[in-house]
Order: sequence, then structure tokens, then C-alpha cells
Amino acid sequence: MNKNIIVLRDDNGKEFQVEVYLTYERDNNTYVAYTDNTKDSDGKERVYLGIYDKENSLLNPIDNKEDYNILESILSSIEKKNN
Repeated sequence: MNKNIIVLRDDNGKEFQVEVYLTYERDNNTYVAYTDNTKDSDGKERVYLGIYDKENSLLNPIDNKEDYNILESILSSIEKKNN
């Protein structure tokens, strides 16, 4: 399986990698669903949502509730298909 990996920087400038599950373009923003491959207490992989700032290699919070809900809905549909 070919993984889509992006390299990000934390607040201290340290680089780390995350795996991107999906991207969604809207209003000149690139929204991403991604994981750091950690598990929650139920053993499920943690998935996060954010706006990717390619120029600065940062993921920023999603402020627009409509966009957040769209991504959440897409992820839920994918999860249902895979189960």
C-alpha cells in the first residue's frame, strides 16, 4: 500500500511525519484528515482534521464548522465501507 506522508513542524521547529487519509479542497484551503498512527484506549487509530499550510508545513485548526462536518461525514462513510 502506498502511503501519503507529509512532513510537518511542531512549535519548536522539530519535523515529524503524519499519514494523510484524505484531502478536500474548498475556498483556496486544503483540508486534510490525517493520523500520527497512535491508538486510542479502544485500540482505534487516532484521526485528526486540519487545514494544511503547505508553505509553512503546518496543520491549523478548522474554524469553519461546515467544512469540519463535511470532512467528518466523509470519514464516517469511509469507515462504514471498510467495516
